Amino acid sequence: MRNLALTSLAALAVTACATAPVVAQAPTASAERTVHDELKAFPEAVAGQKRHVLIVPAVANEDDLKVQLLIGKTQTIDCNHHILGGQLETRTAQGWGYDYYVLPNVGAGASTLMGCPANSEREAFVTIPDQPLLRYNSRLPVVVYTPEDVEVRYRIWRAGEVRGLD
Repeated sequence: MRNLALTSLAALAVTACATAPVVAQAPTASAERTVHDELKAFPEAVAGQKRHVLIVPAVANEDDLKVQLLIGKTQTIDCNHHILGGQLETRTAQGWGYDYYVLPNVGAGASTLMGCPANSEREAFVTIPDQPLLRYNSRLPVVVYTPEDVEVRYRIWRAGEVRGLD
């Protein structure tokens, strides 16, 4: 039983590591028109906020994919593990039923308190703790509202092969 659990964890780790981020492409004129039409359902960003829009390409078997949102800032940090404060909220576009995501504000966050060697400072992307896995849907944009100084990145996860248990 223990070997089965270790094998499952190893398979999951290999599948997750093998997944590469998707590179965003510049939209064509027809794609911009489509984006504009699709965004009618979503509110405009309020003052101090920025609207981030992700449109994923159509692929076969979209049910085998998930989109992970990584929301944060690039900061100078030391050797400790850092996170930003903030809670991602899910809201629904009135009259449309489409979900969108709002990060109202970003707090100072926290870090571990290990002693770091001298000159251990480096630039890193520090995220909020909430990194949701969303349904992959090429027919609907993923819309995220954040403070203006916050960046939204994403990762595409692909399911591995289905395996049976003895």
